[in-house]
Amino acid sequence: MATSDSISAHFPSPADAGKSIRQKGFKITTRKLPILKAAPIEEMTSKLGIAPPEMIFGDNSVSIEHEASGWGISFNAFDALNVVDKTGEAMLKVAYSKEWQKNREKVHEGIKEVVKPFDWSYSTDYKGTVLADSPAFKPSSTSVPFELLKRPDPILFFDEVMLYEDELADNGIAMLSIKIRVMPARLLLLCRFFMRLDDVVFRVRDTRVFVEFSTGEVIREYVAREEEFKTVRKKLAITREDVPALMRDANKLSELLPIVDKSVENLNVLAQS
Repeated sequence: MATSDSISAHFPSPADAGKSIRQKGFKITTRKLPILKAAPIEEMTSKLGIAPPEMIFGDNSVSIEHEASGWGISFNAFDALNVVDKTGEAMLKVAYSKEWQKNREKVHEGIKEVVKPFDWSYSTDYKGTVLADSPAFKPSSTSVPFELLKRPDPILFFDEVMLYEDELADNGIAMLSIKIRVMPARLLLLCRFFMRLDDVVFRVRDTRVFVEFSTGEVIREYVAREEEFKTVRKKLAITREDVPALMRDANKLSELLPIVDKSVENLNVLAQS
């Protein structure tokens, strides 16, 4: 599913192709394999030009394909990391601690001269990898219909796939994960980047892909939220809940973070068939 720039996967056996479900002309596939070993990490580092996160699941992926139209989209760690800022300019917009930066560089001390500078928080605005020659998304004003998704429809398929995670030199956490659920009439995929940099900032960047099977409508919605650490901490302090636990809960935190960027696109795969 990924473009030719994507890193090659390292399958131990054909049995690791993942699990799939077909529904109303769509094929949904998830693949979950162990954390990458040294050789694949070296290959990824060379191709990316940056050191990957501490925990990198480079063979994991989620894909959605409409076989009749040739449309498809996939999500994988390499492509997500490939859009991380590799100049360091993105991090300069945040008044982060020099001590944090110094500690982070020590994690990859042996190769830091090769890969510096880049955004050590691994912040990505990755919206998925569209299959080559797929029909193109177009800007839209029609958002994901969350009220429709609240219906108690049976879930035919559900999976959660981790792509990468890093503890930012014990100064927080950055992680990219995917959840997907398939119901009889529709599906929803959520690709979420969550980052907490202690004493600096919280970030949540969500890409949702919604498919209505009967109409062939596909909606891709990207929403980025961000707020200063101290502002969020003050909001949490007035609650009666467990603050340390809340600071690891992206669902709860996203309700407290203002939107800083949003885009909506759609296409109709039946019109392409």
